[in-house]
Amino acid sequence: MAVSNIVCEWLKALGLSSYAQSFLDNGYDDLEICKQVGDPDLDAIGVQNPTHRHKLLKSVRLLREKGAASVYFQINDPSLIDTDGLERDDSPILFTELDRLIIEQLETDGVCLTAHPYSSPCLKNDG
Repeated sequence: MAVSNIVCEWLKALGLSSYAQSFLDNGYDDLEICKQVGDPDLDAIGVQNPTHRHKLLKSVRLLREKGAASVYFQINDPSLIDTDGLERDDSPILFTELDRLIIEQLETDGVCLTAHPYSSPCLKNDG
């Protein structure tokens, strides 16, 4: 049975879920760690496709700028993803006032959505 992990969900939202196991195998099991991903890391993970690399680096930059909570809005907003699973370049993630309030409240309450119990390792589904 596959267990969900925020990194797996992030990659799925980007249409790049095929890299999930490789990310986890290389220690990228948390969005805070994923903020550090660069070209050498993508080499180690096995991301050779230039389009995939560009998309991942762009999303990592967004993670650094907007924080990990932005991924939750991206995952849950289908307008940000084309039907082919690729991120739409013409639809940048824009925070509404509600988004800002939610993020502020999570920080105030000390809730880290990328940590247990909100996120757990993604196990490969062999079934």
